[in-house]
Amino acid sequence: MKSRMLAGVSAVVLAIIGALLIVAYAQGADQRAMKDLDPIGVLVVTKAVPAGASLDIVKASVTEQQVPATAVSKTALKTLEASAGKVAAVDLVPGEQLLAERLVDPVDAKSSGAIKVPIGMQEVTFELEPKRVVGGRIDAGDHVGIGFSFAAEKAKAGEPTTQLTLRKVLVTAVQRAPQALPSAKPTDGTNPQDTTLPQGSLMVTVAVSDIDATKIIYSSNNGDLWLTKEPLDAKDNGGFIAKKDTVYK
Repeated sequence: MKSRMLAGVSAVVLAIIGALLIVAYAQGADQRAMKDLDPIGVLVVTKAVPAGASLDIVKASVTEQQVPATAVSKTALKTLEASAGKVAAVDLVPGEQLLAERLVDPVDAKSSGAIKVPIGMQEVTFELEPKRVVGGRIDAGDHVGIGFSFAAEKAKAGEPTTQLTLRKVLVTAVQRAPQALPSAKPTDGTNPQDTTLPQGSLMVTVAVSDIDATKIIYSSNNGDLWLTKEPLDAKDNGGFIAKKDTVYK
């Protein structure tokens, strides 16, 4: 009886060892095969990216993967260092290599109609001076937070209030006065908007719900608006209504 049990246990152990050896061999074969194909590291889309998405969103949705040299596209990107300020020209699908032509300047994206208004949303435009729009460094495809500020009402007891009320709002268009930027684009990946003093006001168009559009219109007429550049992965701590006593806490 004991002999039969020992024989059975031995058979199970040998089966497990055999399975492990087969798996190890298969993995080794895959690695050897990939090595023989001269793999190249390129950026591959891992999460769906909508057309018009900012570079921050694209960066968070791609990873570097080893692809056989024969399967690498001529325009496949290995890094995003030279793509500063660009947006997705089309929808990016998981599994595809990120191609250089998939990223374009926001102006080109706007002219090609790449910034699509999400279903159920509507667009509303407001005018702000550059200091209220992150120094003018906002482009179509970016996401912003919109803060409302109101002065104290003379007829009522109260004090000025401010709140970052709307979060991660999609910018569909930005219109600005012509800027005195270099005629040639920098080759080091820097963005001239980071160092050039903006001129004139900006007309910013965003996609929001009907209720949020009403809030923006009211605040634009009766208070002040202030924008933050807020990528989709920015932390949202819930916000609060800022008054003097809450700001100093």
